[in-house]
Amino acid sequence: MSHDCLFCKIARHEIPAKIVHEDEEFLAFHDINPAAPVHLLLIPKHHIASLADITPADHAWLGRMLQLVPGLAADNGCHPLPEGGFRLVANTGTEGGQEIHHLHFHILGGTRPWSNRAAPAA
Repeated sequence: MSHDCLFCKIARHEIPAKIVHEDEEFLAFHDINPAAPVHLLLIPKHHIASLADITPADHAWLGRMLQLVPGLAADNGCHPLPEGGFRLVANTGTEGGQEIHHLHFHILGGTRPWSNRAAPAA
C-alpha cells in the first residue's frame, strides 16, 4: 500500500485540512463530509493500511492513539456523559467500508439524529 495516500499527504501538510490536534505521532482533523454534528478523523502520521495490519509491535502507539479520543471528542463539541458521549468507528478493508487505506478513526458525536451514513443503530 502506498505511503503517498491522501492521509499521508494531509499528515505532511501537502493537502489542507481543518486540523484540531497534531503531535509527533498523530493528526486529527474535521471530516470533509461529516455524518454527525461532530465528525473528526484521527490518523497516525506513519502509514499503516488498516487495523488488519496491526502487529504486537504497534500496541504502544495504538494505545496512545486511543487515549486521545475522549479528549478530542470533548474538546470538539461532543456532550459529556452520561447523556452525551461519542462513537468511535474504524472501517477495515473495502468490504468493511474503508475508503482510504490508511488507518483512521472516525470520532462522531453531537445531538441526534445523525445522517443515515453514520449507521445510527449500529
